[in-house]
Amino acid sequence: MGRLDGKVCVITGAGGGMGRDAAQLFTQEGAKVCAADVNLDAAKETASGCAEGTVFAHQVDVADEASVAAMMSATKDHFGGIDVLYNNAGISPADDASVLDTTTEAWDRVQAVNTKGVFLCCKHGIPHLLDRGGGSVINVASFVAIVGAATSQISYTASKGAVLSMTRELAVQFARQSVRVNALCPGPVETPLLLRIFGDDPAALERRRNHWPTGRLAKAREVVNGALFLASDESSYVTGATFLVDGGLTAAYVTPE
Repeated sequence: MGRLDGKVCVITGAGGGMGRDAAQLFTQEGAKVCAADVNLDAAKETASGCAEGTVFAHQVDVADEASVAAMMSATKDHFGGIDVLYNNAGISPADDASVLDTTTEAWDRVQAVNTKGVFLCCKHGIPHLLDRGGGSVINVASFVAIVGAATSQISYTASKGAVLSMTRELAVQFARQSVRVNALCPGPVETPLLLRIFGDDPAALERRRNHWPTGRLAKAREVVNGALFLASDESSYVTGATFLVDGGLTAAYVTPE
């Protein structure tokens, strides 16, 4: 028996990183998955790495309402319904910086994907969960919704704070209809982008490492394991939670020498 036997999951941003890891793990645990991404080829690559018949790839622009609605309808048509929304898609572009330097265009671009995208996925996804008698919504926020940073990404940080607040409201609204809504808040994760940044600037890595109690970045699978718990019935009494998977970062004042 898998932990997600019989469940149908929509995973956005499934073309790589944590989204791809989630598609692989969820199908191993018995789920059927819509692997959705703005890059269809990347979504197809994710699907090809999973057992045949367990995943179908779908192109979606989470900032576009018609695209999101079509994704949800396609998943229902393909697998018969939806039980889990894993709203993972997000962007963090280089031109999202200090409030003094970030353009309104950069601000709007991040908000459209990170905030509006979660809103639209919930708006068009939750009705499908209600049709199944309930389900689980996992909104990916971030540890930056809890703490501030001098190396600012102002729009990204604001978007993740909005996701956290939205999650709480939806959790309360739908609790008595058996829809659980939680915010998954990863700490810094070992991604190609971060490794490339830190590889070019070892001093930046060391400065940040001082604030990590574990002294290391998270592996993508360590975060996705938290999502697996939230997607499964094991978390049946967990809703409205700020589910931190951050290696103790937000708990830290002084870290080990």
